[in-house]
Amino acid sequence: MTALLNRLRLDPYILAIMAMVVLAAVLPARGAGKDVLDVVVHAAIAILFFIYGAKISPAAIWAGITHWRLQGLVFATTFVVFPVIGLGIVALTRGHLDDGLVTGLLFLCLLPSTVQSSIAFTSIARGNVPAAICCASVSNLAGVVITPVLATMFLSAQSGGLSLDAVRDIALQILLPFVLGQVARPIVGDWFTRQRTLTMLVDRGSILLVVYSAFSAGVVAGIWSQVTPQSLALVVVLDLLMLAIVLVFTTAASRLLRFSVEDEIAIVFCGSKKSMASGLPMANIIFPAATVGLIVLPLMLFHQMQLMVCAALARRYSRRPEEAVRPVTAPA
Repeated sequence: MTALLNRLRLDPYILAIMAMVVLAAVLPARGAGKDVLDVVVHAAIAILFFIYGAKISPAAIWAGITHWRLQGLVFATTFVVFPVIGLGIVALTRGHLDDGLVTGLLFLCLLPSTVQSSIAFTSIARGNVPAAICCASVSNLAGVVITPVLATMFLSAQSGGLSLDAVRDIALQILLPFVLGQVARPIVGDWFTRQRTLTMLVDRGSILLVVYSAFSAGVVAGIWSQVTPQSLALVVVLDLLMLAIVLVFTTAASRLLRFSVEDEIAIVFCGSKKSMASGLPMANIIFPAATVGLIVLPLMLFHQMQLMVCAALARRYSRRPEEAVRPVTAPA
């Protein structure tokens, strides 16, 4: 069984997420249980972003900002190129997909990059790991503010825009804990960095709770009757199309701008990722509970695809000869 999972490259974490979806379908949270779950989910999200704030070093963020060419390309890919692609996808699919799935595809494109997997794949590929750390950190820091702003701009037609309650909840559950984490970093930052198992449990456990909560609400509201096998297949194709476009763009732009191979690797892996760890909590706040499960479905599918595709790409990069380094222009 283990050999089969290894061959299929299924992350056990993805299997745990799938298990939460099945659990929500069989035993959704209702009534008082749902009320308790909502409180637990809100607390877990706040704790999660407090830990993010405590772990991200201001020095690493500053170092990333000073490498402005590399940082600028990743930032533009994440918050400009991806949204443009999303708007194009929405225009093509309108009338062919449920509105919730269309909103989910666009919401996916507005999210920041991942942290752990971007850095891990850059390391496997023998790329510029410090640059990847900086890019991923800055992307997540900026995404706390930029993603809700972009959602306000681009999702108004699909979701009615952000209400004042949603803006308040984002500030209280995401931005405030993140800021408090930054303030507390001198005291607790090193401790959180050493407690990798604990932080991983909080990170992944909070996401599992959000998945169960979102899909439970969807089951209770009966939204899954709207999803057909054809719709799911189309979402998979569109996710793969978006990933392919961004991988081609980041690779071509890196070579056109004459970055080194090591820098290219960091740009490709940081620029092509979308963070489920940030996206699910934000979606849980921004969108009505009954529709969240449907909206986050494209993100959950994209997350698995990016892991599988980027794992293969990282192995391919890692097999290059040591001397395969292109000239690089000096950073300003």
